Amino acid sequence: MKELTIKINGKVCTAPEGSTILEAARLNNIEIPTLCYLKEINEIGACRMCVVEVKGARNLATSCVHPIAEGMEITTDSKKVFKSRKVNLELVLSTHERKCLSCIRSGNCELQRLCKEFNVDDEDYYNGENCEYEFDDTAVHMTRNNNKFILCRRCVAACSKWQSVGVIGPNSRGFKTHIGSAYEQSLGDVPCISCGQCIVVCPTGAITERDQTKEVWQALSDPSKYVVVQTAPSTRVTLGEAFGMPIGSNVEGKMVAALRRLGFDNVFDTNVAADFTIMEEATEFLERVKNDGPFPMFTSCSPGWVKYCESYHPELIPNFSSCKSPQQMFGAIVKTWYSEKINVHPKDIFVVGIMPCTAKKFEVTREDEAAAGYQDVDVALTTRELARMIDKAGIRFTELEDEAFDNPLGDATGAGYIFGATGGVMEAALRTASDILSGGEAKTVDFGEVRGMSGIKEATYEMSGNTIKVAVASGISNAKKVIEKIESGEEFYHFVEIMGCPGGCTNGGGQPVQPASVRNFVDLKAKRAAGLYAEDKDRGLRKSHENPILQHIYKEYIGEPGGLKAHHMLHTTFRDRVHAANQK
Repeated sequence: MKELTIKINGKVCTAPEGSTILEAARLNNIEIPTLCYLKEINEIGACRMCVVEVKGARNLATSCVHPIAEGMEITTDSKKVFKSRKVNLELVLSTHERKCLSCIRSGNCELQRLCKEFNVDDEDYYNGENCEYEFDDTAVHMTRNNNKFILCRRCVAACSKWQSVGVIGPNSRGFKTHIGSAYEQSLGDVPCISCGQCIVVCPTGAITERDQTKEVWQALSDPSKYVVVQTAPSTRVTLGEAFGMPIGSNVEGKMVAALRRLGFDNVFDTNVAADFTIMEEATEFLERVKNDGPFPMFTSCSPGWVKYCESYHPELIPNFSSCKSPQQMFGAIVKTWYSEKINVHPKDIFVVGIMPCTAKKFEVTREDEAAAGYQDVDVALTTRELARMIDKAGIRFTELEDEAFDNPLGDATGAGYIFGATGGVMEAALRTASDILSGGEAKTVDFGEVRGMSGIKEATYEMSGNTIKVAVASGISNAKKVIEKIESGEEFYHFVEIMGCPGGCTNGGGQPVQPASVRNFVDLKAKRAAGLYAEDKDRGLRKSHENPILQHIYKEYIGEPGGLKAHHMLHTTFRDRVHAANQK
């Protein structure tokens, strides 16, 4: 691609032809502030925080959408630019609820940071009429405070372009413009899939996960409750970000140590339940291979994907694996087998999941998720909520010495770790399926074709005389493309893995929030996933069915994978939400 020569702040710079001023500045280590900009999905120039001077131009240029030209001379830090950005911030603050000290995003708010940078304080805004909106807490997984919106539309872009759901958008016009749903419906009444992608891109505290830390604190202080915590595969490579550690740092040992100090009776690893999920899912898939379908079999461990299908494609429900997710399988095992082991009644066991995903909050409320007659999991907390609990307890996270998970549910195979990355469930399932088909003779452990951050991946494998065609997609917009190929007859797959969030759980809606200045130019998904694959590579056992505790529990308690007791404990059902909604 042709390189253009330009000047930025008097310095000679180069950038590829077609770059915007913002991109060119970034390539040359010059920061330009933004609020509304999200690379590739929200390049609308609405907030005007990124304005710059271009020599010869009459007006300031919006750098996120203005292309560079040969010889262009740009100034990003002039008095005129500074004044314009400051006035824009003052106008934004004029309609913004300024309750920063009580806001969940205080200290990690992009608007707050910019106000500090441009010397805007509580007195520097325009007084006038304000619209007031009711607080919306009708959804199971999140809350919305329109009084904190700044109309950047990043949440709208994430919902419509990444996820192709589009249940939120700008309502009304002019001064009364606000973000809402069609016909001003509340979030609890629209077919939102609970993915939380709108939350991780929000620059303020306008939309947040429903905070359930109070429920967990109460359980921890209740002497009648035996409180067990499980941690999802991806949380160990993201939690450190909340404490200033490099992106992708594996903080498993510190995380375990922090959870013990919070007072949990047992600190276990969801990765073990991921091994159970693979055991059941691979068994189910091989049964379909034996009986010639129905194909494709879709994975069912991403609750956002499951809810999407139930709400928009109920015709695909028969193709779902009936397996519960690892979070729910873990709860089922704890409240049945482990309950008997420790002689504590399941009603007195309180199971907490530490998850990368806001849809997990919805998942714990689903029907047919109570193997012992009680909810498999009582509360699902996001990675962010755990970080807040650690802060509140005064634990110096970065200074903790590493500690190991408790046994017996603390030692997983490498296959359990990679569940957190897109393609990981597929690869883990292929490891076990190929081994079973070959009678334990399979040598292949790495299935590299299904790895990586591409939105859609396809591969074909020969397994003991069987040709298996698979697909992997992450993000609902990519899932829709795969569905369209299947339903049109353009493609045939035996097995399809779908993760509701782009990049999988490492990029889940419950993960630590990174500002747009990082999100736009750093591949968060790849950096976080790298930590999981490194852990997998270093494990002695890398196939789920080789896990000794899994083998022991099947032999002692569950019986055969896919058997009657396994179905009662570890499998679930799905519902058509389209017709259910129409019948209301």
